[in-house]
Amino acid sequence: MDNTLTTSDGLALHLAEWPVATARGTVLIVHGLGEHIGRYAQVAAQLNGWGWNVVGYDHRGHGRSQGAKGCIARGDDLPRDLGLVVAATRRAHPGPLVLLGHSMGGMVAARYVAEGLAASPAGWYQAVDALVLSSPALAIPMSGFQKGLLAVLGTLAPNLAVNNGLKPEWISRDPQVVAAYVADPLVHDRISPRLVNFFLDSGELACSRAAHWKLPTLLLYAGRDRCVAPAGSRAFAANAPKAVVTTREFPPLFHEIFNEPERADVFAVLGPWLQALRLPA
Repeated sequence: MDNTLTTSDGLALHLAEWPVATARGTVLIVHGLGEHIGRYAQVAAQLNGWGWNVVGYDHRGHGRSQGAKGCIARGDDLPRDLGLVVAATRRAHPGPLVLLGHSMGGMVAARYVAEGLAASPAGWYQAVDALVLSSPALAIPMSGFQKGLLAVLGTLAPNLAVNNGLKPEWISRDPQVVAAYVADPLVHDRISPRLVNFFLDSGELACSRAAHWKLPTLLLYAGRDRCVAPAGSRAFAANAPKAVVTTREFPPLFHEIFNEPERADVFAVLGPWLQALRLPA
């Protein structure tokens, strides 16, 4: 694969790739708010060990990709960008394709898959073969004041980038993970009203279509998450068909479940689920 893709509005997206010689398929990682795909090298290594190619990218306005930090120009920019990466990944790696989305990336991936349930899906949608959601941002904690402020700024200044209010110590109970996150020059703390509205609308849409979910999905989430509301994952799981969506809550864990001290427990669920998938040849 090339190391960049150009979006429909002319931004360069940075791509990363961790291939294996003989692959069962490809996992496409969709990262979270304010971070970048480089933080997923250890997840990629684990997936490589199980025989999967791994591809990832930096969202617009994140990492090494172009775009204003924490901003989107249109409401569907992020799933539209994901569709572009899905198409490029399909071209480079024929065979099964699994999305793995964390936090905002989980919400983007869920929104993308939900588009496939529409009567007439958007042109950017292409089917994938399975989905993994890690602490997806299907609901976010907001006070009444924050909701009121969002209503005002969403009209007057939709791309005003402000601090996202998330504290680094909320991501993990591992102090080394937190220290590396704070020291990482590619991490940022920006978010805009238009992006917040995308969070809210997309989480609501995914949950509203959960009852009609058809794609094999593994939902993994942290019980002590303060970055996103675990209630969003619980609502999605309650509405989704149990034969299609496998759910596992990790009650003691913080937001970044693949970066917690108990990460081996998370991989112990993910690995067998991937292995058991019935995927097209």
